[in-house]
Amino acid sequence: MSKFLLVLVWALSAALVLLIVSLPINLQTHLIAGTVVLVLMMILKLLRAEGNWRLVALALGTAIVLRYAYWRTTSTLPPVSQLENFIPGLLLYLAEMYSVFMLGLSLFIVAKPLRSRPPKIVTDESNLPTVDVFVPSYNEDPQLLADTIAAALAMDYPADKFTVWLLDDGGTVQKRSAAHVVEAETALERHTLLQQLCTDLGARYLTRERNEHAKAGNMNNGLAHSQGELIAVFDADHAPTRSFLRETVGYFNDDPRLFLVQTPHFFLNPDPLERNLRTFEKMPSENEMFYGIIQRGLDKWNGAFFCGSAAVLRRAALMESNGFSGISITEDCETAIELHSRGWNSVYVDKPLIAGLQPTTFASFIGQRSRWAQGMMQILRFRFPLLKRGLSFPQRLCYMSSTLFWLFPFPRTIFLLAPLFYLFFDLQIFTASGGEFLAYTFSYMIVNLMMQNYLYGSFRWPWISELYEYIQSVHLLPAVISVMLNPRKPTFKVTAKDESVAVSRLSELSRPFFVIFALLTVATLVAAWRVYAEPYKADVTLVVGGWNLLNLIMAGCALGVVSEKRERAATRRIKIKRRCELGRDGIWYPGTIEDVSVNGARIKVYRGDALDALGDGEVNIRFEMLSGAGTAILPVEIRNSQRSADGLAIGCRYIRSVADHHRYVADLVFASADQWTQFQSARRRNPGVLMGTIWFLRLAMFQTYRGLVYFFRSARGDKDEARSTEASR
Repeated sequence: MSKFLLVLVWALSAALVLLIVSLPINLQTHLIAGTVVLVLMMILKLLRAEGNWRLVALALGTAIVLRYAYWRTTSTLPPVSQLENFIPGLLLYLAEMYSVFMLGLSLFIVAKPLRSRPPKIVTDESNLPTVDVFVPSYNEDPQLLADTIAAALAMDYPADKFTVWLLDDGGTVQKRSAAHVVEAETALERHTLLQQLCTDLGARYLTRERNEHAKAGNMNNGLAHSQGELIAVFDADHAPTRSFLRETVGYFNDDPRLFLVQTPHFFLNPDPLERNLRTFEKMPSENEMFYGIIQRGLDKWNGAFFCGSAAVLRRAALMESNGFSGISITEDCETAIELHSRGWNSVYVDKPLIAGLQPTTFASFIGQRSRWAQGMMQILRFRFPLLKRGLSFPQRLCYMSSTLFWLFPFPRTIFLLAPLFYLFFDLQIFTASGGEFLAYTFSYMIVNLMMQNYLYGSFRWPWISELYEYIQSVHLLPAVISVMLNPRKPTFKVTAKDESVAVSRLSELSRPFFVIFALLTVATLVAAWRVYAEPYKADVTLVVGGWNLLNLIMAGCALGVVSEKRERAATRRIKIKRRCELGRDGIWYPGTIEDVSVNGARIKVYRGDALDALGDGEVNIRFEMLSGAGTAILPVEIRNSQRSADGLAIGCRYIRSVADHHRYVADLVFASADQWTQFQSARRRNPGVLMGTIWFLRLAMFQTYRGLVYFFRSARGDKDEARSTEASR
């Protein structure tokens, strides 16, 4: 009865809000109401109001959004009789309504997400389930695989209770028998090398006859050859911490219908935006909004889904659905939908327990996102979550939000082009005066920014989502259209890993961004001319010109994203504090390991004459392993050194020549989960809407300048190369 009354109260409240927002009021009244709402939201934000007060603030913002949507629907659409205005006007209206609809779904999911679940640490070893650890691979570097396998083998779990499997799709019989002799020999060499690597490390190697159904088919082959009660999945570049299994498998004992425990993906290296804009250490990564807030919101509705790695799944559930689903190229989300629809449950543990690599170059980044977008469109087409039998209504909304999100290239493109229809062709696609446009649209935009800040706070700074969507839309739009026209066309493409950018250059995908920037610059000049030449239209022209200027600022910032900075290192260093000794031939000097990466470490030695005694060449680091497996002696090459008042700072590069060296590196870099949590926490601060906007404007101005410098240098370089080629002829 109480639940019914609660639903009734919410329904009546919603009806009352809809009635209020639909009341006919004049522009002055709207401005007063909008100002009051904004002030109230600001006060609640400054007071750091949480709980129900947070919901009150979001409800106030929602009223302004609905008022804007009502005004747009009833007062601003061009007449149908003027098709040249109506068609682009309708497209703009639909793009805006998509944004309003997605905001509504976001509010449902993350308005009040679950608190972070604490890891469920298992101490009773008598009742531990058996686990098969899958590391699916295709074309990754053997050293990368060795580090991941070594980290997986070092997990704190009884050795007789888990088995690590390298599932190699790069050495299949099909590839080793290819007609192309170079491809066949490469696959055979890889097959032999990885077999020996697994033998040396103590893992199991498994390949198959044919490369069918991509990653899903590879893991299903692993299911057919293994017997563990649980399946842990790690991508080839996702190395787990020692505590991964200890902190996840306990949930399966509590719920016999649990099919999934998913943990966040933490990355050691910046994505192209973070790397080229230099924000990796200062600002939360893009994926933190999803793993820090959205997955917790999905978890509230039993809708947290499998993300392809850093997860543990129950074999019995997978067997019920005939293994991992492979209709789409995003087998992870598709598998979760199928199992949720069969009544299985999921859990999300918000603690980084793996460290991985993400695409470094802009081209690889776009390739990865194209696969995600196309896969989600396939799920929308073949599984259509809203009508998927077996899902609860909240789960349907959760999956619809996750799939419909990837339609963002359409509205983002329309928002980019809409001002140009007026400035270049004088099309009236938005029938409103400048004052009305400013009053309704400006208040809507400010409220939208504040609501995003309420929802995502320190996990996503103002305007960064818009920048990420813009840089993806240019190339994702044709990818999404292609899968809509032919849903079965996309094929699974492995994301490039462990890349580096040897020289500063423009990305090979950068040209459209400079064309768009030039077009928007011309449009800005046209707007200025029209204000001067047509003063009777100045109010509308100024508003549309301001909209175009906002697009120009975003496009200018994107020029910095596609201007690839030179950076040889594939990963950034993570600060740690571990005692060690540096030495050779029985001579050892005490020191502290101050930071590490997957390739090297920085060591502080408290004897300034250490290098004089050790000389050049290979030396060793000696340290106690966190796994309790004794003392590790890891050979390193000294790359640089710097003297200071309290000793000598030495930069080293690991030398991995035997299997044990991979174990030592894994213990040094991946063993502790606390370092990933500390690194994330250091970046998570909320600058607020005002300061965040000022920061973004400064960033955009500098990146516009940097992008143009790269462009002119590139153009000059092309001319010099052309002259050189002509002279050689």
